[in-house]
Amino acid sequence: MSDQAFYSALQTKLDTLQTEGLFKPERVIASRQGAEVVAADGRTLINMCANNYLGLSGDPETQKAAAAALEKYGYGLSSVRFICGTQTVHKELEQKLSEFLGTEDTILYAAAFDANGGVFEPLFDENDAIISDALNHASIIDGIRLCKAARYRYANNDMADLEKQLIAATDAGKRHKIIVTDGAFSMDGTIAQLDKIVELAEKYGALTMIDESHASGFMGKTGRGTHEHFNVMGKIDIITGTLGKALGGAMGGFTSGRKEVIETLRQKSRPYLFSNSLAPMIAGASLAVLDRISKSTELRDRLHENTAYFRKEIERIGFTIKPGTHPVVPVMLFDAPVAQKFAARMFELGVLLSGFFYPVVPMGQARVRVQLSAAHTREQLDTVLKAFEQAGRELGIIKN
Repeated sequence: MSDQAFYSALQTKLDTLQTEGLFKPERVIASRQGAEVVAADGRTLINMCANNYLGLSGDPETQKAAAAALEKYGYGLSSVRFICGTQTVHKELEQKLSEFLGTEDTILYAAAFDANGGVFEPLFDENDAIISDALNHASIIDGIRLCKAARYRYANNDMADLEKQLIAATDAGKRHKIIVTDGAFSMDGTIAQLDKIVELAEKYGALTMIDESHASGFMGKTGRGTHEHFNVMGKIDIITGTLGKALGGAMGGFTSGRKEVIETLRQKSRPYLFSNSLAPMIAGASLAVLDRISKSTELRDRLHENTAYFRKEIERIGFTIKPGTHPVVPVMLFDAPVAQKFAARMFELGVLLSGFFYPVVPMGQARVRVQLSAAHTREQLDTVLKAFEQAGRELGIIKN
């Protein structure tokens, strides 16, 4: 406790965030996750900011599957996978994910952040090049930083700039090149142009990698992801993703691809080698989720119906949104303090959502991010839309 200046400097920075209206409060809920949640103050809120796309996080069937795995396999393993932390449920889930995604093999991680953090360093070195979308998730950026490969960045979803960077990497004589992108971008709801990315990869002899955290389970005809959406299944080399969003919502991540890639990661990926195994009840529940969504597209279809309805109505009211079809709907407010005030007012009106601003999104692009779920009813969505209109008029955002 000798360096009091250190703590004083931290407090000054925190005070500045408060003064500038940029402090991010945590909204405490006292119930299970769902379309409605109970706040710590006892109020029931309509939840519009969870990654609970298929409504399975608090679903009784998901809970039942987790309880069954807990009963059979125990609470945890107190070990990493290569020592004594691999159970049959982990191998079954890896096989099931591979079948679902159309790949040869899959490796599980404690989180998708770990999957992205551990994928680049074992596979690429200073002789190689990584060409990354400018708006890729922070975990991809951090994973690339851990790798010695040359780094190239292309403007978000800009195929002309991607080709320019591919040419630069080729001219630099790089041995292996890999294009890395989010399948769906979490702040904008933009879907990567995978068909065009694959064409460019084939033209320049590059590998491809997608992070499917905001796509697995509901993008594509049967929910396989953005590679199914663009009909390029089997043409993506590496797929990373999460079990913590549409696929049950607890935690856990994965990397999927060719068996040579996955076996290399088992041998050398540090987050895998030095982190406890994924809790068996999460693995068991995830197996049940994959079985459920493989048998029916009902939840996926309901999600997309809710998304289309909300997108149409929020524009009718007078708000500006990022165009698209993804259940992430950014409602643009542009000014960071306004976004924070708006989120706070919506909380008072019984709607849970969050404001986002720089550095999470570009300067001047502040917003509240709405995330639709299959669990939302039409009545709930109409209640939310009324609250949007009320708050928008009170804060002078909409005037028509």
